[in-house]
Order: sequence, then structure tokens, then C-alpha cells
Amino acid sequence: MARIARRRVLTLSASGGMAAILASGRAPAIAQEIGVHWLRWADFVPASDTLLKGPITQECKKALGITLKVETVNANDLQSRITSAIQSGAGADIIMGFGNWPQLYGQSLADVGDLAEELGKAGGGYYDVSRQIAMIGNKWIGVPFTTGGAMIAYRKSWLEEAGYATFPETWEIFREAGKKLKAKGRPIGQTAGHTFGDAPGWWYPFLWSFGGKEVEADGKTVVLNSKETVESIKYAVTLWKETMDEGGLAWDDTNNNRAFLSQTISATNNGASIYIEAKKKPDTYKTEKNTPMWEDIRHAPIPKGVAGQYNSPGVFTDMLMGYSKNQKAAKDFLRWIHSKPIYDQWFTSQQGYTSGATKDWAKHAVWDVDPVLKPFRDLPQYGRLVGYAGPPDRKAAEVVSKYIIVDMYAKAIQGMSAEDAAKWAHSEVTKAYAS
Repeated sequence: MARIARRRVLTLSASGGMAAILASGRAPAIAQEIGVHWLRWADFVPASDTLLKGPITQECKKALGITLKVETVNANDLQSRITSAIQSGAGADIIMGFGNWPQLYGQSLADVGDLAEELGKAGGGYYDVSRQIAMIGNKWIGVPFTTGGAMIAYRKSWLEEAGYATFPETWEIFREAGKKLKAKGRPIGQTAGHTFGDAPGWWYPFLWSFGGKEVEADGKTVVLNSKETVESIKYAVTLWKETMDEGGLAWDDTNNNRAFLSQTISATNNGASIYIEAKKKPDTYKTEKNTPMWEDIRHAPIPKGVAGQYNSPGVFTDMLMGYSKNQKAAKDFLRWIHSKPIYDQWFTSQQGYTSGATKDWAKHAVWDVDPVLKPFRDLPQYGRLVGYAGPPDRKAAEVVSKYIIVDMYAKAIQGMSAEDAAKWAHSEVTKAYAS
């Protein structure tokens, strides 16, 4: 359409109304659509994605006039999408970050301080783990959305058949029980591969339980190559060979779910999704005695080591991208979805798979529905973040993103000496902290 001078448009507008709009080739500003693109992981509780893409998207349009696009991808693909979007300066307006990923992208993220503080106060205050990851100095680089976590899902009857009325509390008893289970063709299943959640979520707490750590509290002095770390590696190799499904070296975050539900493993450190899926489909997932499997699943914390008992919570943070041209609309959307009536719908759909990012959600009625899921409620309170004893900053995020700690154990499992594996990992961590 030929370009029309502003004076001509005004003349047409005064006399022609719709004719002026058609002649200018532009819709009036009031009719222009406001859209927000939200990129997230494909949830391990599918009902939550169905809710977001259906009812929540529809309610958002009615309440805010915003056309919400919820895009979900495999979590292991999220980091490459984030990097690509930042490099190109185009992509989703809001992207979900897992763990301390947001620390890697701080300079490319919008400041959401006013919004984050407002939502934190309204929800009874953030858990420390959520606040630490969503801030760099005094700048809020993201809005905490939720906190997940893992516990060991296990087959209660199989453990009892092996002679254990309760789940082992220490690594020594865990190893003893695991040997008996594996001898019966019921090994423990854990990943030592490059996968975002289950691998770091197991190996970091394992390291800490022996007294190993990446750096000192100053966040600078790398101390990974220690007696404690070497001892943890030696024990890991023995534990792997005696108790584990050795195919776990190639597993991602979905493999152990499938293995458990197909009855090829007896236990695995995981979110609540295995139990939730089994309970949702009692006729599909049955025990060898043809009873519903969910009735035979229980949860327990990772065992204690000589230095204590730990977990690494899965913190989820929504990052408002600096390149977004829809920042006001994106903030309006984040404020709306965190409002109690809307967030409550999503939180209820999770059924206990995640805790809230703020403390008030620990009081939610969902935790009283099923005692098997209730232990997940308190994981954010005693979780330890990657990078310990230093902060979960950009350098710690680089280490976890490169799977250095995971690979330290994987290399030893595959034949490298414990001493050499510790030296290799120490060198790689040093490079990350020197950058």
C-alpha cells in the first residue's frame, strides 16, 4: 500500500473513519494485540502444563488482555535456547531458569526488583535458596517461581524382603541393602550422565556428605581435591558396582522414571513424579503381585555420610529477558500469575511435586492430602546450593553446567583412579573460578 502523508490521514480520519484506517494500512493502537511468550520445561507433572496452556492462558486473556504463549521444551534443551536467544536478541519474553542458571545470564536480564520484593512480601517471604539464586548483589535478576527437590523413591515391599523395615539412613546400610537388592535383580538406579536435574541432585549431596566441597566460603579458593573428596569417589565406585544399574552412566532425567515404573530398579533419587504418575494410572503400573504400584512406593532422604545429610533443591526462577520489547506486559503477567487465586490453581495441580518459592505455600492444603508426598514440603528449608561453601554465583553455575562434579564420579566409575579424577575435576573447577 502506498505511503500516505500524516495530513492526508487526519483529513480522511475526520471525514471517513474506517476509510482512514484502511487507507493508512495500520490498525488503531487500541486493537493491537499484546502478547507474552513464556518458555518453560516440559513439566514432569503433565497436568500442570495442560493447565497453563489451557485454562490459565484463557484466563490471562480475559483478565489482562494478554495473549499468553506457553512453550515447553525438554529441560536439557533450555540452556541452549537461552544462549541462542541472548545472542540473537530475540526469543521468549520470560524464560524459566533451573537451579543457579540465572547467575550465568545476569547481565542479559531485566531488573525485576520491585516486582520480586512485592511478591515475596505477599507470600510470607522467600526461602533463602530462592532469594540467593534470583539476585546478584542488590539486583533481582529473576522472579522466584517455585522450588522442587528430590527424595529417594523406593519399593517398600522389596526393601522389606531384603530385611529392612525402614529405608537406610547411612551410606553403610544403604550399600548393604543395595547389594542384596541387586543380587535379586532389583538394583538401585541413578544417573551419572549429562542431565540437568537428577545427576547434580545426587552427586553434589553425595560429595557434601563425605565433607567434600568445591571452594571455601570466600568463593575463590578451590579445595575440591581433598582427602574427603577422594574418599567419596572411592566409595562411589564401590557403591556403583555393588548396588547400581550400571547403565545409569547414559541416563537422563527420564530414564530412571521409566526404569522404576517398569520394575527394573528398586530405588532412585527423584522428584515426586514417579509416585504421582503411578497413582494417576493404577491400572497401568502394577507390582509383580498385580497390585497398584503406588501403594508400594515410599520416599526417604539421601543417606547420611560422615559429614552429614544433604539435598540439593531444584530452584525455578522466571527470568525476564533484557531484549524483550514486552517488559511491562511480562511484569503484569508475572504479578498476575503469582496472585493467590491463579498460582493456587497451578500449585494444586503439582500435587506436592514442588514447594512454593515463598513460605506461605508450606501451609497449603495440598500437603494434607497424601502423607507419602508430605516430606517434599520441607526440602527448601534444609537444602544446600551448588557452589558450597561459596555462593551459588556465576562461577558455580558454570561448574554445574559443565557437569564437572558429575564427570568426576563418572570418570572414576569408568576406570580412572579416584586420585586422578579428583585432580582432573579440581583443575576444571579452578579454570571456571579463574574466568
